[in-house]
Amino acid sequence: MKNLVFLTGEATVLASEGQYTDAMPEVVIGTVDGPVGHAFAGMMGQSMGHTRFFVIRDLNQQVRPAALMTSKVTIPNSAYIELFGGVVQGAIGDAIVDCLKDGILPKDKANEICMIITVWLDPRVADHEELDKKDLYRCQYEATKLAISRAMKGEPTVDELIANRDKIKHYALADVFPG
Repeated sequence: MKNLVFLTGEATVLASEGQYTDAMPEVVIGTVDGPVGHAFAGMMGQSMGHTRFFVIRDLNQQVRPAALMTSKVTIPNSAYIELFGGVVQGAIGDAIVDCLKDGILPKDKANEICMIITVWLDPRVADHEELDKKDLYRCQYEATKLAISRAMKGEPTVDELIANRDKIKHYALADVFPG
């Protein structure tokens, strides 16, 4: 088994047309007695506008490995927090359990590791009159599972990054460095 002290992963899954349900989680995974565990314990309090939750699948169903989720953006209202602590939390919880089931996360280490997941939830989503909660679930589930998988595999590798240096650029640089 690889060193589980400090692993990171991220993923982006885009929303269906007309939705604001894009998911862009970033995850850090590590041992409970290492730097990730210390950060996890230090995040147990609340921070104004950046609520933290244990990831649960439903009432009385906290996931293993223990996972703490927090918002990347300031939480604007109670409708947002209801989605964050409802559909989003459930999707992330299901993704973590499925990572155990699929062997992405080691079942025998589930009580020795923990994770912190920063969650992107567009502030417009709570006020969107035609919000598709199934799409919200899909995006968060798929992106979380992919981010965890990438963390556990160390993807992208250094060689992949170097090979793609001149082929791939950040989407926001299209007008900065065209062509």
